[in-house]
Amino acid sequence: MADNVVEKDTVIIGSGPGGYVAAIRAAELGQSVTVIEKSDTVGGVCLNVGCVPSKALITAGHRLQQAKNAETYGITTKEATIDFTKTQAWKDEKVVARMTNGVNMLLKKHKVELIQGEAYLDNDTQLRIMPAGPRQFMDNGGGQTIKFKNLILATGSRPVEIKGFKFEDRIVDSTGGLNFKEVPKELVIIGGGYVGTELAGAYADLGAHVTILEGTPQIIPNFEKDMVSVVKKNLEKKGVTIVNNAMAKKGENAKDNVTVTYEVDGKEAKVVADYCMVTVGRRPNTDNFGLEMTTVKTTDRGLIEVDAQGRTNVPNIYAIGDIVPGPALAHKAFFEAKTAAGAISGKNTANDFIGVPAVCFTDPELASVGLTQAEAKDKGIEVSSAKFPFAGNARAVSLDAPEGFVRLIAKKDTGTLIGAQIVGPGASDLISELSVAVNCQLNAEDIALTIHPHPTLGEPIQEAADILIGYPTHI
Repeated sequence: MADNVVEKDTVIIGSGPGGYVAAIRAAELGQSVTVIEKSDTVGGVCLNVGCVPSKALITAGHRLQQAKNAETYGITTKEATIDFTKTQAWKDEKVVARMTNGVNMLLKKHKVELIQGEAYLDNDTQLRIMPAGPRQFMDNGGGQTIKFKNLILATGSRPVEIKGFKFEDRIVDSTGGLNFKEVPKELVIIGGGYVGTELAGAYADLGAHVTILEGTPQIIPNFEKDMVSVVKKNLEKKGVTIVNNAMAKKGENAKDNVTVTYEVDGKEAKVVADYCMVTVGRRPNTDNFGLEMTTVKTTDRGLIEVDAQGRTNVPNIYAIGDIVPGPALAHKAFFEAKTAAGAISGKNTANDFIGVPAVCFTDPELASVGLTQAEAKDKGIEVSSAKFPFAGNARAVSLDAPEGFVRLIAKKDTGTLIGAQIVGPGASDLISELSVAVNCQLNAEDIALTIHPHPTLGEPIQEAADILIGYPTHI
C-alpha cells in the first residue's frame, strides 16, 4: 500500500446529514474536500431509510384516511383503497431518489470528490479505503491509502438488535419496516419511541392493526405526559393496542407469521403478527472503522468526546452527528457539520445552541425546544408557564384538528423564554419560531408584541405569550 499513498486536505467519512453538509460548507470555505461513503447512495440513514421515507408513508396514510373519512365535510366518495406497491414506488422514486439526486448534484457543484468504499483508520493522520459495493456514481477508491490534513467523522448510527429478536425473516428493524411489500394485517412494534410510534400511526392509517410493546410506563417517554396523552388517545382511536411496561422476551419466525412473547408484571403473553418491527434505539457507528487505531477518546457509551467546535482530543480530527453526545437528530448534525467545517477554516464557530428542537411526527405532531417545567425545577429555575389550546384557534378548528396546545415556559423574574412544547397540527413547523425565541433568549413580551397573521396555526404562540404577560385575549 505504501506506493499508493495520496495526500488529501479535508476528508469526511460518511455522507449522511452531517457528512454531506460538512462537505458543502468546507468547499464553500475554500477547502479541497473528499467524502468517503460505503453505501452506493449519499444521504445516510435519514434520507434513504429513515426520517424522509417514513414521512412519505405517514403522508400516504393521512391521504387514505382523508379519502375514507371525508363525510365530515359533506364529501361522499367511493370506497378508497390502496395499492401499496405504488405507494412504495412513489416513496422510493419520487421522494427518496429525488432528494439523494439533489445531494449528489450539490456535491458535484461544489467539486467535492466522492469515493465509494469503506474507510479504515490506521492512525491519527492516515486511513485506507477498501472496496464496498458496486461502482456507480462514485469513483472507485479501493486499495487507496490516504494521508489527511483534517478529518471529519460522520459515520452515523445503526439499529439496536435485542436478545431474542435477530433481524431475519419476519423480524425487522426500521429499515425493513419501511419496505414491506404489503400492508401487514397485524404488526407488532417493539419500542414506542419516536420511530415506533410514528410508524405505528402510519401503518394504522394504511389499514394494519398495530400492537406497540413499550418497556416504560409511557410511549414517547421524551415528551411530557399531557402531550403524549393526546397522541395516545388518537392512536387508540385508530385501533392501535398499546402495552406499557412490557418486556419483550423472544420472537419466533414461522412461514407466514411471527409469534412475539412478552412479559408484563411477571405475566407472560403472546401476540401473533405478520411482522415484528424492533425500534428500541440506535447505537453509534464508532466500532467498525479502526477508531481504536487512533488516540481519539470515546465515552463509556462509545460516543466520541468533542469540544464546542466538534474537535476531538486529536486537533486535526472532528466528529459530528449521532457519534457525539447529545440528541441523535439530523438537524443537530447539520449544525455541527457547519461548525466543524468552519473551525477547520479558522472561523470562530461553535455549537453554542441553547436548545435543539425535537419533533415526533405522530398524529397530532409533537414538538419541543429548551427546558420543560420539570427540567427547569431540577435546575433551580423559577418559571411561569402558559398554555393555549388549539380548540380556541380558528384555523385549527377549520382544519378539523382542534386537539392539542402550545405551552411556553419563561423565567419568572425576567420573562425570558427558556422552553416551549407543542402538540397539535403543524407542530413540526411551528416549533421553529420558538426555537429562535429560546436560542435568542427573547422574552414573552417580544412574542406577544409580534403580529401573527390570522387565521393561522401560529396564533396560539402569541396567545400563550399574552397569557404569560397577564393579558389573555381568546381564553
